[in-house]
Amino acid sequence: MAKVLQIRDLTLRDGQQSLFATRMKQENVDKLLPLYREAKFYIMEVWGGAVPDSVMRYLGESPWDRLRACSNEMKGISLLSALSRGRNLFGYVPYPDYVLEGFYKKAIDNGLNVMRIFDALNDIDNIRESVKMINSLGGISDTAVCYTVDPKDTPVEAPRKKGFFARLLGGSDAPAAPEKIFTDEYFVEKAKEMEALGAKMVTLKDMAGLVNPARIFSLMPKLKQALKVPVDFHTHCTPGYGLAAVLTAIIKGVDIVDTNIWWFGGGSAAPAIELVWIFCQKLGIEMAVNMDAVAKIRKELVVARKALADFDLNKDKWPNDFDEYYAKMPKEIDAEFDRAIAAANENREEDLLDACHKIEAYFGFPKPNELVKNAEVPGGMYSNMVANLRALKAEDVLDEAMALIPKVRRDAGLVPLVTPTSQIVGSQAVALALDRRKGAPDYSNKNNQFISLVKGEYGKTPVAIDPAFREKITGSPEERPYDTGSFREPANPELPEFGGVKLAQNEEEFLLLELLPSVANTFLKNKRKAEFEAKQAEMKAAEPEAKPEETQAPVEEITGKVFRAPMGGTVIELLAKPGQTVKTGDLLLVYEAMKMENDLATDIEGTIKRFLVKEGDVIATDQPLVEFE
Repeated sequence: MAKVLQIRDLTLRDGQQSLFATRMKQENVDKLLPLYREAKFYIMEVWGGAVPDSVMRYLGESPWDRLRACSNEMKGISLLSALSRGRNLFGYVPYPDYVLEGFYKKAIDNGLNVMRIFDALNDIDNIRESVKMINSLGGISDTAVCYTVDPKDTPVEAPRKKGFFARLLGGSDAPAAPEKIFTDEYFVEKAKEMEALGAKMVTLKDMAGLVNPARIFSLMPKLKQALKVPVDFHTHCTPGYGLAAVLTAIIKGVDIVDTNIWWFGGGSAAPAIELVWIFCQKLGIEMAVNMDAVAKIRKELVVARKALADFDLNKDKWPNDFDEYYAKMPKEIDAEFDRAIAAANENREEDLLDACHKIEAYFGFPKPNELVKNAEVPGGMYSNMVANLRALKAEDVLDEAMALIPKVRRDAGLVPLVTPTSQIVGSQAVALALDRRKGAPDYSNKNNQFISLVKGEYGKTPVAIDPAFREKITGSPEERPYDTGSFREPANPELPEFGGVKLAQNEEEFLLLELLPSVANTFLKNKRKAEFEAKQAEMKAAEPEAKPEETQAPVEEITGKVFRAPMGGTVIELLAKPGQTVKTGDLLLVYEAMKMENDLATDIEGTIKRFLVKEGDVIATDQPLVEFE
């Protein structure tokens, strides 16, 4: 009997997040779902990750509606999965248990089956309660070990000078190589701990695509030998390892692999299922998917991708049409599939990568991204940094920020780069690049989540943070874990402007406020406004009277000293008032940039004349924010 390989399709969640900054609208998802019924994927990842944030923030849509739409169409056919960041859930800060349980219960009630749970620091304590909750609620807990690598340029302390007898006996003064942290044994032990917690499957989650084929050749058999539950492999193609690593994982016995459908695969996303299918055909492995149905989805995805052109990093360099190029595939490319299989079996990595890159080049997929490879960042982090910097009109900072990511990561305790740490480190790298452009000391501007990470509120980092650095960032050398008692439950005010209704109308909406207060507040206000206006329109029997034209108030000229925005973003909260006297270091406002909150402290002493922005305003880099008398 042929071995069966199960597939988790990522197209509707991680695929669009990695390539198109999670901007796929519900109307495009709805067109695809009937076709997915025929494909019969083992698992479809449709929710979690950046979806709850992005669909509210950018599309004005409800994440609960998206989950329900998928569940109504796919019930009993494919298992639906979501990605949870453990203690950080689908957000960017740690949440108390009652918020986690509320979300998990509602998600399972709305048709979710599998919750893939990971912690960005691989801190087992941060996923413990989530695993228990998912299992007790009738869901399937899938825990993920976050793969990462030791930095290439880890600083090494100068060795102590050896004594006379040590030198006489041949002792060397050369510095010892730094101790490797992220060994095969590190990942296997983490996986075993997860299985012991009650995980029903374990995923090796390579969010940056950094696991090379030779590493999978050694690591996958160890995982399979150590675990009784199924093993899934998740990777990305950004640095050029993805397809070759997936092939090696299949040969070395993985149970499930994560893929995307053609137009949403490759590049900074996971490999395309079509190329994995060709390999399985040659290996005599049955892939448990209806590929005729996948072909129909592939055609509809052309329309979906065209609708995402504004966020498509490769909008002028699409892959070649699979059906056309597979039908006319020359013998030399077919031979590259065979060469790749032989090289994977014999662990000849150079030949394997060369064969896979030739296959990908023939089908028109992007070349390996050397910038991302060297900076060691996930594809989704890269595409989001590009999209966010483009929105801030600061794209020229990208290369500098990318080059600073390894430094920020090292300083913060060698954290794996996966949300939320990828967002935290990426945002801080941008701030650091801007500090250096202005000639300011490093870390002059620090986002609040970076401060919390260094403080210890996100959990134990793989490597201990230098106490001197912690004191520089947080004001104290002491590590301080997250205190669940510090979580502030959001207000749910009545909205007099919309007939006095509550901002959140039900438990689902209030959970969104708890998860992402700023984003959900804007989303729900817009929703209440639309409902109010629709109701008002129904009540009007006649056409509304024409309103007199409003005269615009004259703009007051700025005459005093001005405090400016160090980076573009959205104003969340004003912390001072006109007429208030402030001194250097006093906080003026909180704003959000690249999904991270930042406290802005004044470097001007004096009396505030007026704020030039209000809460909810979108601001640009260097925009005047506060005028002083």
